[in-house]
Amino acid sequence: MQQSKAKKIAISLLLTLMMLVTAQAAEITSVIPIGHTVGIQMSADGVLVVRLNDVQTADGAVCPARDAGVSEGDMIVKVNGAEVASNDEMQKQIALSAGQPVELEILRNGETQTVTATPRADTDGVYRIGVLARDSMAGIGTLTYVDPETGAYGSLGHGICDGETGVLMPLKEGSVLYSVVGSVQRGEVGEPGALQGEFQSDVPLGTVNENTESGIFGTLTDSSLYSSLESVPVAAADEIKVGEAEILANVEGDKVQSYSVQVVKIYPQDDEYGRGMMLRVTDQALLEKTGGIVQGMSGSPVLQNGKIIGAVTHVMVNDPTCGYAIGIERMLEEMTN
Repeated sequence: MQQSKAKKIAISLLLTLMMLVTAQAAEITSVIPIGHTVGIQMSADGVLVVRLNDVQTADGAVCPARDAGVSEGDMIVKVNGAEVASNDEMQKQIALSAGQPVELEILRNGETQTVTATPRADTDGVYRIGVLARDSMAGIGTLTYVDPETGAYGSLGHGICDGETGVLMPLKEGSVLYSVVGSVQRGEVGEPGALQGEFQSDVPLGTVNENTESGIFGTLTDSSLYSSLESVPVAAADEIKVGEAEILANVEGDKVQSYSVQVVKIYPQDDEYGRGMMLRVTDQALLEKTGGIVQGMSGSPVLQNGKIIGAVTHVMVNDPTCGYAIGIERMLEEMTN
């Protein structure tokens, strides 16, 4: 009885603490806008099926995975009950089968399913099921803001998805790393540009804890990118207006600069594509350097009237001077959920 009572008290205290932390996070009214690029490394919580390939066998081409019902975009999380977190681990389990049927536990649209595939030996004698898979990614993005009280940050303004399937990568673990911009591929009509970044894997700045539709979130353990910067108020959705604004972006070396933009359209908060506003770059220096918005600038904070209002997310392919941004309230809401 005493143990049961103590356990209930402990659970009650834990729930109270969790509610307190959530309430404190939800009351964030000011953050430090950053605008500096970072390297992003993530490993997936499983093995993402990018493509189904035929296995060339002595009897012809077959695809055991397809025959078993596996689809592109599925996440393979277990093979014969053993968890797999990498291509190597998956292939090892398949090779151990020696051609006997294997059970694949897959995650599809948030639901777990189990299918059975029978590996076939290719022309080299290696048993395969016919999948091209991905277990990690690395790239460059921009830090949007940090809460100086906790080190909690938001970045990108959109999730990290597999480039071939469009599936949001389930996160196992990740880190953000110090980076600099070495060069810029200018954006042209029909040809999105990109920042060419270099990041240092031995200079971690923090962790990636969440990969969501509204951005990646985590904690900065190194304050060097923001220790000399000041907080600004967070704008409510109804404070965002069509008109002049600015973005903070890092498009050369490690220097963050302010560039002028126009908010040309504001979308409703329930916009099905997650758009908060449409921006047009008006700053001549940025237009000359990048052609407008380019890949790698995702996450660049947008400010208006001394408040942070959102983050750059996407460029318009047919007009690189224009792009979309997510509202800051949406990012903060996702971070505090």
